Amino acid sequence: MRHRKEQKRLFPTLGQHKGLMLSLVKALFQHGEIKTTDARAKELRKLAEHLITVAGTNDVHSRRQVFGVVRDKTVTRSIFDSIAPRFAERKGGYTRAVKLGSRRGDGASMVLVKLLE
Repeated sequence: MRHRKEQKRLFPTLGQHKGLMLSLVKALFQHGEIKTTDARAKELRKLAEHLITVAGTNDVHSRRQVFGVVRDKTVTRSIFDSIAPRFAERKGGYTRAVKLGSRRGDGASMVLVKLLE
């Protein structure tokens, strides 16, 4: 049973789930927007908004926390240099999910997740 669990189970193992979230959040911060399924987008938004909130305080500890999740120096640098200062005045809600309709192959609902301006 999954009582009191916050994450949805997208894959059978935890390692696959973490790997997927890592690649999605890196792609979101590199490109500014990505197209994915609705369930993956909901999990992605939680992680991305948390990382932007942590990056709001630009100190060594927060940089290490973000790097521990993202594991890429260039993406971490871009989060702190360009993305976090953009959202300095906002209290939250840094991403937007726009529904695109169903995927043709299997009918999964597709979503465009993008960072706000």
